[in-house]
Amino acid sequence: MQIVTVKSYSELSTLAAKLIAQQIKSKPNSVIGLATGSSPVGTYEKLIEIHKKDGLDFSQVTTFNLDEYCDLDRKHPQSYYTFMKEKLFSHINIASKNINFPDEDFDKYEDEIKNCGGIDLQLLGVGNNGHIGFNEPADVFQNKTHRVHLAESTIQANARFFNSADEVPKTAITMGIGTIMAAKKIILVAGAEKAEVINKLKKETVSPQFPVSILHYHPDCTIIYSSSS
Repeated sequence: MQIVTVKSYSELSTLAAKLIAQQIKSKPNSVIGLATGSSPVGTYEKLIEIHKKDGLDFSQVTTFNLDEYCDLDRKHPQSYYTFMKEKLFSHINIASKNINFPDEDFDKYEDEIKNCGGIDLQLLGVGNNGHIGFNEPADVFQNKTHRVHLAESTIQANARFFNSADEVPKTAITMGIGTIMAAKKIILVAGAEKAEVINKLKKETVSPQFPVSILHYHPDCTIIYSSSS
């Protein structure tokens, strides 16, 4: 696990997008795992810029999103499907048939990833409690795609996207830790507001109570941390 500290969120986003673009250029039919939340937004903006200015071709790329809320229609303004459509998919030449989101058929999602040859590069953010995807602190690591009850801290953190915390779904479907760790490469982006999480990650031993700590075991993981906004 390598932690790269940059000076600004813009620099973070530029570097993450550059690494993803390099992956796609080296393998046009790359399988990319994508994350939602505020941290990757700048990365998506930079990827759109590279696509429009330099012709980065997404036509053969397949994507698998980390997670999705339960009991929320995909057309809902706060669904992760809508998020990805607005922040990335509507602005690039990706084929709709190559876009994948988890649903209640967990085994099918796992099989679809395997049938594509596995994830070449997985983009991650991290929650204030150390969750990756929606893998919350727990007694054990959940390996495969599964349904999870969101921690109260996660609900409160996501409430800013809804009218109130009461509207935030209480459950979600997420890739498991094993699914994430099976990616050939991992890039995690963290802004200055995640300083406490990153400092803890540097010191913390691997524990399911701090899910992001599992990345210590990944053979090709780059964490890009912005020391200021």
